[in-house]
Amino acid sequence: MRPPAQPRSSGARLVVLVPLLWLACFFLLPALIVLKISLSQPAVAQPPYAPTLDLAAGWAGLKEFLAGLSFDNYVLLATDPLYVGSYLKSLKVAALSTLALLAVGYPLAYAMARAPRRLQGFLLLLVILPFWTAFLIRIYAWMTILQRDGLLNQALLALGIIDTPVTWLASDTAVYIGIVYSYLPFIVLPIYASLERIDPTLLEAAADLGCTPTQAFWRVTVPLSLPGVMAGATICFIPIVGEFVVPDLLGSSATMMIGQTLWAEFFANRDWPLAAAVAIVMLVLLIAPLVLYEHLQARFMASER
Repeated sequence: MRPPAQPRSSGARLVVLVPLLWLACFFLLPALIVLKISLSQPAVAQPPYAPTLDLAAGWAGLKEFLAGLSFDNYVLLATDPLYVGSYLKSLKVAALSTLALLAVGYPLAYAMARAPRRLQGFLLLLVILPFWTAFLIRIYAWMTILQRDGLLNQALLALGIIDTPVTWLASDTAVYIGIVYSYLPFIVLPIYASLERIDPTLLEAAADLGCTPTQAFWRVTVPLSLPGVMAGATICFIPIVGEFVVPDLLGSSATMMIGQTLWAEFFANRDWPLAAAVAIVMLVLLIAPLVLYEHLQARFMASER
């Protein structure tokens, strides 16, 4: 027979209430404000949208406010090829970049986890070392490296790999290089944390049961590191979808991602309602990978019990 549930103390309630209030004030409320702006229409006024709610007008003012809201901006986003293309381009770049990050980051994290204990701290320092330099400066450095007479072309010419300088800058390749470089620590660290916690005796047991090192890697190491892989992929995929700096500085007009479209509507066109609608749709799109991550994480935790 189960013991009766103990009532929660006021301290326990406060611990739960504080983060909920924080989320309500700094996430839910701003999201609702942006949602309201997305249902408005642009106007030459301050603020640059209409309608605005006049509480002094009472019920009549509220009815006029509600009558002025519409979904025209969302219809435009769904029917205009410019915005549809920006969303698809962002999802494509985010997906391919995340796969590239996994291809580069997993072997790096595996090598760090299998390195001697005395070297792991130094290797971890090397991974987080780029964080000591401003993000914008690092992207400007890549602009110098990738330009026609930059370091990359000079190295390839010196090695005899190419005969003439290649145009790297203002291309999709430059965008992928910049994104993979910028987000690499975010995928290495969670994967390293998962690999470092794996009990070495499990690999010894797999070898005793007849597994080769390759079989032990795929049957023991990879499954046990999946939480780190899922966490790292989610941490990278979500911000890459809304990335602005890298495609704006390293890409071209053909690599117009949704972050650039949002900036153009908000600052260049001064169309706050359409920019708000772009942001809301992007938020809805990013909820899907979060839900998927939570589902996979719950399944993995259930399988371990």
